[in-house]
Amino acid sequence: MIPKIAIEAVTIRYAGRAGAGEVVAVEGVDLRVQEGEFVCLVGPSGCGKTTLLRAVAGLQPVSKGTIQVTRSDPSRPATAMVFQGAAVFPWMTVLENVDYGLRTRGMPYAERTAEAQRWIRQVKLERFAEAYPHQLSGGMQQRVGLARAFAYNPEILLMDEPFGALDAQTRLILQDTLLELWQTSGCTILFVTHSIDEALTLGDRVVIMSARPGRIMGEERVSLARPREAVQLRSDPHYGEAFGRIWSQLREEVR
Repeated sequence: MIPKIAIEAVTIRYAGRAGAGEVVAVEGVDLRVQEGEFVCLVGPSGCGKTTLLRAVAGLQPVSKGTIQVTRSDPSRPATAMVFQGAAVFPWMTVLENVDYGLRTRGMPYAERTAEAQRWIRQVKLERFAEAYPHQLSGGMQQRVGLARAFAYNPEILLMDEPFGALDAQTRLILQDTLLELWQTSGCTILFVTHSIDEALTLGDRVVIMSARPGRIMGEERVSLARPREAVQLRSDPHYGEAFGRIWSQLREEVR
């Protein structure tokens, strides 16, 4: 089967600060992601997770190796990226933010408005469609970002710790929301997180990276049944066992 994302022997270097010399962010990374799969990258801070994600998006050149994205529908964008912050436009309403990507694709007004409203309903913000970001909580702003990304309808969604700045309760709710949106859309997701809990809640696979320069140390195929609910998973014994296996690989890297 041809993978949706094929990362082969990728090394990424960039110039460090003045006098610091060259920085090797990731080295010799091989990773394949299948169509429709939800793959989470976990690893210590600074291990190159975000750098690798940006390289898949075409925002970061690779120094060695190749990254191949296989398209299955030329009418859809290849990738979209969701960043750590909400990254919403403060001068636009919720509706305008969500339909922004559709406007850039040239979709007619009536069609893009209907599509944006559909995704706004999915994230339960229909009462706030005409509100501006400053009138929303941080969690609500991140819902807008999720709705915008899914409305854009990319084949691959690249997510860089989108819930990292949120409180624990909001984070749990948005994890459930993301799972619902992903199951509706069927897109492929590559998701960066520091949280083993989050990776096990969301992913089909958890890929474990070493400290910098980031290498793939191993992976955990998540056997927990879908659909999943973030809180209920914590009581599943398989969840605790998987957490322990991942942490046993990460412990020394984090130290």
